[in-house]
Amino acid sequence: MKCIFPALMLLLAGCSAAHNMPAQKAQTARVGPAHSLDMEQTCRQNAAHRYNTGVQQIAVTGFEQYQSSYEMRGVTPRREAFVCAFDAEGEFLHLSMR
Repeated sequence: MKCIFPALMLLLAGCSAAHNMPAQKAQTARVGPAHSLDMEQTCRQNAAHRYNTGVQQIAVTGFEQYQSSYEMRGVTPRREAFVCAFDAEGEFLHLSMR
């Protein structure tokens, strides 16, 4: 009986917790069309610098939105794939070679 009472109290305490969770920033932040064009330009510039080619020759092929980040995929003229990562506000994080 001694171990049932603490377990029962723990269950009741867990059930009575308030479920008012604040909205996460990643769920409320949205990148608009103008900002996504800036993100694309930043991605192209970083990829052109990394792959030693012109910005106009970089092709952006995809844009994915995740819970707290964005990814922009692309290829170079030599068919080298890359991914640019951005945070929830659309700030550039890094460029990954694929």
